[in-house]
Amino acid sequence: MATKIRLQRGGRKGYAFYRIVIADSRAPRDGKFTEKIGTYNPNTNPATVDLNFDRALYWVEVGAQPTDTVRSILSKEGVYLMKHLRGGVKKGAFDEAAAQTKFDAWKADKQKGLDKVREQEKKAKADAYKLELEAEKKINEAIAQKVADKKAAAAAAKAEAEAAAAAETAEAPAEAAAE
Repeated sequence: MATKIRLQRGGRKGYAFYRIVIADSRAPRDGKFTEKIGTYNPNTNPATVDLNFDRALYWVEVGAQPTDTVRSILSKEGVYLMKHLRGGVKKGAFDEAAAQTKFDAWKADKQKGLDKVREQEKKAKADAYKLELEAEKKINEAIAQKVADKKAAAAAAKAEAEAAAAAETAEAPAEAAAE
């Protein structure tokens, strides 16, 4: 039986979410599977992978063939690096502790890169929020200026009307007194 490591689709339309599964190569994509070894969410930045590392390493070592996407995911998670390091231990190039040290150093470096990406994303969101806030303030100031101009024009028109009315009332008693 040829075993594959593949993705099994889930999630709603337009928002894919995948399970990483071990399945017979003849089984359909979303059909029967042997074991679920993780999940993959491509909708986040960077993509979120939750993987049972030991089981993935076991299946790779016993010869399960991953699809191209899963191979990329396993490589990014370090499964293939650990397989390579274990091969070096078997050949006697170095011991288990040295292999684990190399893997931990690689993992820490990778985590720094992921943290940097997340920090840049957070900063970009904050900058976009500030720009949006500034644009909104300018729009609000323009609206407030228009309202103030309108109120000033209305007040001036009212004052003119009152002045004209006062002038007419002042002229009316003067004419009445003159008659």
